[in-house]
Amino acid sequence: MRVLFLACGGSDGLPVNRSVLDDIRGLNEIAALDVLELPDVPGRRDLAPLDDAARAALPVDPTPSLDEIAKRPDVDHLGAPERAPQEPEEALRVVVCGTDAALSAVLTRLMRSDRMWVEVGYVPADPESPAAANFGLPTDPVDALALALGGRVHPAPLIRDDSAVAVAGSATVSCADPATEMTGEVIVDDDTLLNHRAGGRAPRTGLYGARLVPMLDAPGIAAVVADSPLEPVPGGIIDRLLRRSRPTGTVDPTTLRTGRALQAGGPNLRITVDGVPRPRPAERVTFYRHLRDLQIVRQP
Repeated sequence: MRVLFLACGGSDGLPVNRSVLDDIRGLNEIAALDVLELPDVPGRRDLAPLDDAARAALPVDPTPSLDEIAKRPDVDHLGAPERAPQEPEEALRVVVCGTDAALSAVLTRLMRSDRMWVEVGYVPADPESPAAANFGLPTDPVDALALALGGRVHPAPLIRDDSAVAVAGSATVSCADPATEMTGEVIVDDDTLLNHRAGGRAPRTGLYGARLVPMLDAPGIAAVVADSPLEPVPGGIIDRLLRRSRPTGTVDPTTLRTGRALQAGGPNLRITVDGVPRPRPAERVTFYRHLRDLQIVRQP
């Protein structure tokens, strides 16, 4: 197996020294381990070595293309996540060490180049990483590294948006003004998650948008209503008098909906994937399960 270790954040992105990397490599019989120091959130040019490694591992993909899969009359690809059908002579594993935004960038690159057969390991830089929580990954750097290099693949659905950005940990839909409730509608498959028109005064708890996370199994998406602002906002005069802060980032678990797709529409929407907002507000967005599954290294 060849491993491409992406230290997103440069040398500061390495959670352990290289001798520990070499020790774990030896224990797991890794044929080649290449360490690349990349920006916090790598771009397409930064990930060119990943493209080269994937091309070398599988010069020609003999399996059906995405277009051919989409035209099939059955919906097997919407069921339980499956191992990739590609069989390169030597397995290629990319281990991302960094934030959820860095992992999202790598998954986005693999998805756009249609190389979802590449195995993916993750060493989270943030112990509060939503992606680590989703996949049940250790947050201790050494434990996470040992799993990423020596663990086995257990596929999971890959969730993306209509701009072809992959969701690693979580995504949110809200009003562009974080202090304002969301006006609009959010639907998960055929179920209405939120249908609201914001008033002139924002309550402490209300309908501020939706938060979604990828699931480990079908149908793929789990979403809830955000009942407080998704970002910190200044408190009002009552809050200041009582010396209390407004709740931020809380959700209403009783609103949980699951499905293959989430659609949202409304004026002036803020769309954020793994903490990275779109550069401009939108009037609609769709998140849905990709036709190929993520080959993620994790505990079963």
